[in-house]
Amino acid sequence: MATQQLQRELSNRHIQLIAIGGAIGTGFFLGAGQTIALTGPSILLTYIIIGFMLFMFMRGLGEILITNTNFKSFADVTNHYIGPFAGFVTGWTYWLCWIITGMAEVTAVAKYVSFWFPNIPNWMSALFCVLVLM
Repeated sequence: MATQQLQRELSNRHIQLIAIGGAIGTGFFLGAGQTIALTGPSILLTYIIIGFMLFMFMRGLGEILITNTNFKSFADVTNHYIGPFAGFVTGWTYWLCWIITGMAEVTAVAKYVSFWFPNIPNWMSALFCVLVLM
């Protein structure tokens, strides 16, 4: 059996578009719209500052992950450098974060549906969204 070698097939443009697609969700427009309505255009400066900080953090995490090929996720990094309990808590906290994010996305979909169809209760459109996703 021949050994397979990894090849870099994605260009920088592909990576950037994947990152943008991962950052934009249904809740992004809902939350950003309310924030811009409350604070005005000054929130864009805050988005730029926080975005730069997150970019630098992710670059650092990427460098740490590259140093050891046994690291499969940031929970492995935490497990290695801080301890097994911290790695365990990090992994389960990450899982909980995605559960909450999923419910927030379903809630945002329900709010969008209630904007166009005000007679439909939010719980009904949220339930329909969850059933479609299943």
